[in-house]
Amino acid sequence: MGNGDTTTQSDSSNADEMNPQPTSFPPVDNQGAVPAHKNIEFVLDIPLQVTVQIGSTRMLIRELLQLGQGSVIELSKLAGEPMEVLVNNKLVARGEVVVVNEKFGIRLTDVVSANQRIQQLG
Repeated sequence: MGNGDTTTQSDSSNADEMNPQPTSFPPVDNQGAVPAHKNIEFVLDIPLQVTVQIGSTRMLIRELLQLGQGSVIELSKLAGEPMEVLVNNKLVARGEVVVVNEKFGIRLTDVVSANQRIQQLG
């Protein structure tokens, strides 16, 4: 090297960075897979917020502060219209109010299709 010869030393790590090799994965087998009906059990205990909405309105803070016992708030729905059943604020069904053992309930009259529910997620 001292006598004027110039040699370039090739760095193999530099060459690897410039030409990456594809990664290979071992083949996947289904021998250790859990059947689909077992997979759903994983999510069955997740709590969800279920809300039945009878209507809604908008009001000013001034109007809200003037409310008292006996005040009436006019809602957007008409009497007899179906109530909306929301799960985590997503519409899943509509129904009518019923009384069961002196408690209010809702009888489902229309359930949103699975495709529509999936579209709401996006």
